[in-house]
Amino acid sequence: MACTLLSSSSYSSLLLPSVRTHSTCSADEPTSLSWVSSFPSITISIHSTRIPPNPTLNKDSFIQAAWTRRSRGDLEKKPNKKSWKQRTDMYMRPFLLNVFFSKRFVHAKVMHRATSKVISVATTNAKDLRNALPSLTDHDACRVIGKLIAERSKEADVYAMSYEPRKDERIEGKLGIVLDTIKENGIIFV
Repeated sequence: MACTLLSSSSYSSLLLPSVRTHSTCSADEPTSLSWVSSFPSITISIHSTRIPPNPTLNKDSFIQAAWTRRSRGDLEKKPNKKSWKQRTDMYMRPFLLNVFFSKRFVHAKVMHRATSKVISVATTNAKDLRNALPSLTDHDACRVIGKLIAERSKEADVYAMSYEPRKDERIEGKLGIVLDTIKENGIIFV
């Protein structure tokens, strides 16, 4: 081949201060078809790099790394961290009974916790119960609401539910009557 390549081809030549690679060919001779000839000439110089001085660390410039362990005080500052029971309770006891007593009516509903869908509803404010019951808030009204909730939950294939009392709420009186009536009609409280 009439074209010559001028360079030092060993890997140790990269450690030298200056390496030059270029090809020289005359205009009359055909060029090489190898892939090496398609690269442009490269000049590498090691002496041109500068090493920065050692940085000094101040208290202001210290950054805590992301992988360091956090202290217990940092964990206590996170109020959004839920316990294992709080995270899994909605799947272990998916159906939740909600009972509300107003001065005029009694409302009860069963909800699916994960999807927030209402499974069954019963209230003494409904047209059929409003005209049929003599009082919309007494013990007989609570028994009727418990029976309706149990029947409608069974129609929706829900045979077990849970009730979580609110803070300072006792399960007695009208609430106890509603819960006992639901139990008597075949619903299991988990």
